[in-house]
Amino acid sequence: MQLFGRKEPKRSPGADEALGLFLFDAVNDALGAERTLKAVGYDVTLVAPPARLRAGCDLSVALPRFEHVGAARTLAEAGVHVRDWIDDAEGTAEVCDLVTTVDFGEWLMVRAGNMKIVVEKATGTIVNTSGGGCPDIPYLNLALVGRRIDEVTRPKDLGYTLCGLMLDRAYVEACAQLDGRDACAPAGGDAR
Repeated sequence: MQLFGRKEPKRSPGADEALGLFLFDAVNDALGAERTLKAVGYDVTLVAPPARLRAGCDLSVALPRFEHVGAARTLAEAGVHVRDWIDDAEGTAEVCDLVTTVDFGEWLMVRAGNMKIVVEKATGTIVNTSGGGCPDIPYLNLALVGRRIDEVTRPKDLGYTLCGLMLDRAYVEACAQLDGRDACAPAGGDAR
């Protein structure tokens, strides 16, 4: 058994700039906002909102405050529901970027947060997903297990919760670890 280790957390975009936050009522709205804003070139980060504003497994989108008006317009035009904007991102926590990879010989297990994905290395078949307590986990498991990693839609595009987001982080790392193959599906679609 070989333990590949942990990745260092990435530095947030705009870390040296004053950040603000878009707040959402649902995780899938935050994921949709991130996808929409990145598609048109905004440099955004998914973060946990400050503790005083949290109501469970919340996500918010952080970006430089000076980009707020244009980003809000983009989200409104895309039909993404935003609950609120706050000018102060102090107290936010970056979504966990620590990923652990374990090589079990025939299988590769990747863990991100409390979500895990296990892939048979010879075939690229996903043999297991586990972790989390979010309501979309059974659906994600059914959509992924038994299929090749290069034939599935990314968990981030299938799920609607923070668990789905963390499973996506594990999925992306598994793709990168499989002999350097570019096996992952791009966000928003199936694998090539």
